[in-house]
Amino acid sequence: MSPDISGPPRKLRRRPWIEAEFAALDFETTGLDPRRDAVVSFGVVPVRRGRVILAESVYREVAPAVPLTATSIVIHGIRPIDIRGAPAIAEARSELHAALDGRYVLAWAAEVEADFLATVFGRRPANWLRRIVDVLRLAVLADRIDGSVRLFGDYALAVAAKRYGVPMERPHHALDDALTTAQLFLVLATRLSRYGYGTPRRLLRASAGPIPR
Repeated sequence: MSPDISGPPRKLRRRPWIEAEFAALDFETTGLDPRRDAVVSFGVVPVRRGRVILAESVYREVAPAVPLTATSIVIHGIRPIDIRGAPAIAEARSELHAALDGRYVLAWAAEVEADFLATVFGRRPANWLRRIVDVLRLAVLADRIDGSVRLFGDYALAVAAKRYGVPMERPHHALDDALTTAQLFLVLATRLSRYGYGTPRRLLRASAGPIPR
């Protein structure tokens, strides 16, 4: 993790997860390769004491360092005209820093967020993965505990949200995806707490598991 961003107090790792603060993060980008793609927008939704704090959420569109692609515009709907005059990620970095500081990060398929966090703040993606709770992997774990077998496509964010009764208004909008991730985390963490996954430490360990293919 970047030395400029503090993680949660270590004593919280073994405490009930409800005592810790989390921040659900979603990046929308020009593509998935951090070596040649860039962030277009980010959304962050805090979770405190088991509740989504929507009033403290953050959404920002940024001017990417590389041109938007036709494929990415179709996916996230952000056009060149929409980001005319938007700040570069370097200018918006302090806002993202404040939203993540002192919190565990929640993400859906954590590798993407870890890759782009590394490009924004530095350090290796692996350092970021150590503090990210991958909500997708929690869904996989919950299914395995229940004895369910699902196809890879069943773990798309929108599909999982529908399965768990979590509303989703605008797929691939950074703030809405972050909100959906936060709500799914609350459902899954509450469920998994009954099976010994009641601390950030256990949830982080579960996040290192495989994704179904």
